[in-house]
Amino acid sequence: MQQIVDLQNDDEFQSLGVQLISIARDSTAEQTPDINTLGISAVPMLSDPDLSVSAAYDVLQFAIDNGEPSHTFVLVDQTGKVVWVKDYGAPDNPNRTMYVPVDELTSFVQQNLN
Repeated sequence: MQQIVDLQNDDEFQSLGVQLISIARDSTAEQTPDINTLGISAVPMLSDPDLSVSAAYDVLQFAIDNGEPSHTFVLVDQTGKVVWVKDYGAPDNPNRTMYVPVDELTSFVQQNLN
């Protein structure tokens, strides 16, 4: 969840004017203690226990062994069109990671906003 905290608190990322939403398989009860401890307040934290939202955005193709999505970012424009997807846990990513530097994400989002 540190990724969410850092994106929530980064002025440059916030200046992009995008709404960050976290979608996780974890229940809201499982997420709540970390949300409170880390001070996540500006990012909706959604629970997707049946993975229907994850499936709708086609982010299950690189799911980990238990079927849970990996660390995927999806940029959806105002019309609902997916304009950018990056799965940092994908096998073709040699540095499979669960944390992406905020400046890297900011750059990718900025490039794909137009």
